[in-house]
Amino acid sequence: MTVNDFTGLYIFMLAAFAGWVIIGNVPAILHTPLMSGSNFVHGIVVVGGIFALLNATNALEQAIGFTAVLLGAGNAAGGYAVTVRMLAMFKSSDAKPQHHKHARAHVHHAKKA
Repeated sequence: MTVNDFTGLYIFMLAAFAGWVIIGNVPAILHTPLMSGSNFVHGIVVVGGIFALLNATNALEQAIGFTAVLLGAGNAAGGYAVTVRMLAMFKSSDAKPQHHKHARAHVHHAKKA
């Protein structure tokens, strides 16, 4: 391993530790909005993975780029799914359900005896 490899490994380990400490100290009430609001970071991971794939010169670099794209896309999709669930929690429980505009209205008449 060269000095550049050790420097890259050190930066990666430092970033991983800093992220663990920062996210670990976020209150539970803010965790979901924080994570759903940071979906753009996963988009950057996908772009970086695509860049790595385009510049890959061997199978290891291709595998790393593919893994980055796969995990980044999965994480972004999961973040958007969490956002939809979080926003659904803020809807009023007594709100009228929305009906499809082409649905037929079924009218039940009581029979007179």
